Amino acid sequence: MKKLALLFLVFTFGITSCKKKTVTPKFSYSVDPKTTVIKWTAYKTTDKVPVSGTFKTVEIQNPKEASSAIEALNGVEFKIPVNSIDSKNKDRDAKLVADFFNKMKDSEYLTGTVKLENNGKGSVHLQMNGIGKDLPITYIISDQIVEINATMNLDNWQAKAALDALNKACFDLHKGKDGISKTWSEVSLNIKTYLKMKALK
Repeated sequence: MKKLALLFLVFTFGITSCKKKTVTPKFSYSVDPKTTVIKWTAYKTTDKVPVSGTFKTVEIQNPKEASSAIEALNGVEFKIPVNSIDSKNKDRDAKLVADFFNKMKDSEYLTGTVKLENNGKGSVHLQMNGIGKDLPITYIISDQIVEINATMNLDNWQAKAALDALNKACFDLHKGKDGISKTWSEVSLNIKTYLKMKALK
């Protein structure tokens, strides 16, 4: 009986040891500017009518590969040329550049650094008008897709003079039914990026 049990154990060990080990594939993740869309929504009139657009260009200053999606984004430094703004209206785009961004310091680019925590929250240290401020954000990661949302108050970057100049340039266009012209200091941001994923050997 003991010999039979011993033979069974040897046989079982032989079978299990011959099984191939399951290897979990490993990947690296990186941010691809070409698959990154930065959408902004500003507001006009006292009824808070939304006006949306995008920035057609974003540059990654410190490209890197990381073992997770969150680490691929964490610490990323970016630069956005303001003249890449696109609201599907050339006249409006020209006014946004000339009468808003160009009224601020260091107006050629918006720059920033992404900081992500592990709880779906984080911040972007955004440089605008010569001022660097942390902008709180929320984010969702689904495989290679990352979506970031934020609400920006332009007053935090001391942009009131630039906002007033824009409202003056668009005075009649920003009038509501009440005849009051208004440009809001609130701007909503939605960023979506499809991360590059590369299998590691």
